[in-house]
Amino acid sequence: MAGKNPLVKPYLKWAGGKRQLLSEIKKHVPPDIDGCTYYEPFLGAGAVFFALQPKRAVINDFNTQLMTTYTVIKEHAGELIARLKEHQDKNSAAYYYEIRNLDRDREQFGALGDVEKAARLVFLNKTCYNGLYRVNSRGFFNVPRGTYKNPSICEEAALRRISGYLNANSITILNADFAEAVRDAGAGSFVYFDPPYHSPGRTGFTSYQADGFGEEEHRRLRDLMAALTERGAKCLQSNADTEFIRGLYGPDLFDIIPVNAKRFINSDSSGRGAAGEVLIKNRN
Repeated sequence: MAGKNPLVKPYLKWAGGKRQLLSEIKKHVPPDIDGCTYYEPFLGAGAVFFALQPKRAVINDFNTQLMTTYTVIKEHAGELIARLKEHQDKNSAAYYYEIRNLDRDREQFGALGDVEKAARLVFLNKTCYNGLYRVNSRGFFNVPRGTYKNPSICEEAALRRISGYLNANSITILNADFAEAVRDAGAGSFVYFDPPYHSPGRTGFTSYQADGFGEEEHRRLRDLMAALTERGAKCLQSNADTEFIRGLYGPDLFDIIPVNAKRFINSDSSGRGAAGEVLIKNRN
């Protein structure tokens, strides 16, 4: 994993991001990662993906606006950068809420081009409270404006390097269900799962999309990991260290490895700090 470009890095803040756990996660990455096809079905800000910088990858997230942004960076980086510079010049409290509220009119929002939607997501992410991506039950982005004095809205050098990396390698960008994203994974594949964490008391942050991610989805993910194990894929998952999660992943197929991470993005300040988490690794 040496020789990776340090400018190819997450360009968004994202709740549950894995920067703090990279050293632990890398211990369980196959040593021949450059010879594998890498899959990440819950991409988010892509901390693990960008740290590994695989030559062949399938990246996915159920969040349509997020994955549109990755596609725009790959295909229209110059246009995105120009629009972000306009957002940076106009940044103010009134402008923030004007841009945030664009999704309240579905017809108006649907008429926006992909570059405009991507620039909106990056702008809001860089200027909203605590870098939190959250939508309400109607799917509207509802985070208030943050108090940053000089937010870095347009990281031009990083965006251009990310675009270069995505184009120089075989990177497939999807916006689908997590099971569909790994449909072709098998022997010679490494799959990293970073789902919305199990939160029995609903104290964790899972409002990335309006329909959430509940225990039935976690069971479906467990079944998928078991199926991938049978197909010869190497799998690693991050999740909360809860009784439910430990009960799902039995010792016959999986190893459970406790880790601790410092969380900096949480809507409630009492939810920040050291959190019990696990890495779940299949035996393959």
